Amino acid sequence: MSRTAQAPPRSFLDEVKDAVTPRATLLVLGVVALQLLFIASYVGALHHPTPKDVAFGVVAPGATAGQTVARLEKLPGGPLDPRALADETTARSQIANRDIDGALLVDANGTTDTLLVASGAGKTLSNALVSLTTALEKDQGRTVQTVDVAPADAQDANGLTPFYLVVGWCVGGYLCASALAISAGARPANLRRAVIRLAAMALVAIVGGLGGAVVVGPVLGALPGSVAALWGLGALITFAVGAATLALQCVFGIVGIGVAVLLVVILGNPSAGGALPPPMLPPFWKAIGPALPPGAGTWATRSIAYFKSNDLTPSLLILSAWAALGTAITLTAGSRNTQGQRRTL
Repeated sequence: MSRTAQAPPRSFLDEVKDAVTPRATLLVLGVVALQLLFIASYVGALHHPTPKDVAFGVVAPGATAGQTVARLEKLPGGPLDPRALADETTARSQIANRDIDGALLVDANGTTDTLLVASGAGKTLSNALVSLTTALEKDQGRTVQTVDVAPADAQDANGLTPFYLVVGWCVGGYLCASALAISAGARPANLRRAVIRLAAMALVAIVGGLGGAVVVGPVLGALPGSVAALWGLGALITFAVGAATLALQCVFGIVGIGVAVLLVVILGNPSAGGALPPPMLPPFWKAIGPALPPGAGTWATRSIAYFKSNDLTPSLLILSAWAALGTAITLTAGSRNTQGQRRTL
């Protein structure tokens, strides 16, 4: 009788080589890299909040205005970027238009000056201006009273509701795009499939935009402002992030999801001006924040809620650019796939 030859037992190392493919190894290394970048970005942006070049107005009579501006310009570390303003009306108008973040009204006939702030733009910044100005006035033998000309809503704890609302819209955008990739492939099979994906993304954006606006407004009462305006903004943010994620998947395959996380979550969220408004962020995060969807979205949301939609256009243009570029790349990828299929017929 012949005996069936048995294969020698496989070693643990052989099993590891079969189970862990080079592709899986690269993906795991990519995840570790994103993990470390997440830590570095968030801690780097938020660990040491310091005001820098805060746009600041000074209203004072005669030569006092120039003297006050000169004194503020010489502060160690350059926390303020002061400029003399004609009167209180001008100061209030510039704060409302988001041209400056605060203003000091010097009383020439007394020892109590007035500080104008806007906590709707971020309570961390307004609190920093109060602390800084109080200390400066004390050194001059003066006191200061604070007037909040654009206050954050009482239900908007620390002025963070706009930021968290935008984070939710961004999450909806890239998760929807990621789900489409996981279920049907990272790249659309043809132009029609690309259109279908974008249409699905648009539908999710419309529903998610409305849902977010209703939840923070009528349901929770956490944010003032027009529900219709917030709805439109939320739809734009969600679609912009979703279309960009679809485009990144067309370019990089499934790895595009990781690139989207890098741009939106790792770089975008800490630089968005949520926890720390832009003047309190380190230079790198302050520079990139307005160009990324979370930063543009947070600025626009605060403008709608607290500043009568002033200075809204730049943020809308940035978000529209993300949406348009993502749409164009996705449609181009679908069109190329269609052409490739025709050539093989």
